[in-house]
Amino acid sequence: MLTSYLQAMSLIVVKAGGRALEQNIDNILKSIASRVCRGLKIIFVHGGGDVVTRYEELIGVKPRFVVSPQGIRSRYTDERELEVYVMVMAGKINKEIVAKLNRLGVKAIGLTGADAGFIKAERKKKIIILDENNRRKIIPGGYTGMIKEVEAELLTVLINQGYLPVIAPIAYGEEGELLNVDADQAAAKIAESIRAEKLLILTDVEGVLIEDKLAKRIRVDEVGMLESKIGFGMNRKVLMCTRVLQSGVKESIISSGLIEDPLKALEEDIGTKITLQL
Repeated sequence: MLTSYLQAMSLIVVKAGGRALEQNIDNILKSIASRVCRGLKIIFVHGGGDVVTRYEELIGVKPRFVVSPQGIRSRYTDERELEVYVMVMAGKINKEIVAKLNRLGVKAIGLTGADAGFIKAERKKKIIILDENNRRKIIPGGYTGMIKEVEAELLTVLINQGYLPVIAPIAYGEEGELLNVDADQAAAKIAESIRAEKLLILTDVEGVLIEDKLAKRIRVDEVGMLESKIGFGMNRKVLMCTRVLQSGVKESIISSGLIEDPLKALEEDIGTKITLQL
């Protein structure tokens, strides 16, 4: 049954957050490798913000986080922070993942969006944040980007040659600069552009929790009503899952990356499925 399921699948995009990777990287990568070895085509997008923060603190760069009026918390990336972000994301984390997957028999290749410029983003010149008194404030945008385009050609060539792309969330800006982009957004945009069958987001909780209970299904038309109950970090994931469904991706799932076989969320009814309808 699993074999026929894998054969029916064309391609999935898997995104794992940094906390899930830190706590369970070996099981996440074994779960990916076992399915790749049985014929499933995967693109893997990783986070790693906590590791970036740790290295910033080691070299004396104070990390800064901001909250948008929509309640989404994100890293504020100035020039010094960008240097650390790129070194850790594209260097340490990305290459460690590639090495582990290669050891598991997968032909993994590490990329950022700057490679061939395949993830293009627009640098935010100004951003609106909430200050400590919950008032709106306009500040310089720093080196954070909003993804405008993902060119699928490079990924398609690599996948057709049997490679598994491992992608760090760094984009190519309009002026040739490197930009920090949200990993959930990167995974969603990649899934849209390459016409993936499914998007799976692995996190450090079992799925979307509403009043401390796992929501097994959330319809797209329910998202707005549930926004205040979902919480800051999860809101962005649900929003990205909603957008990919509206673009033609057949299914999006948010599930735990801390279990022994995290990709079983593709085959079993675990985690939270975001759906167009019941």
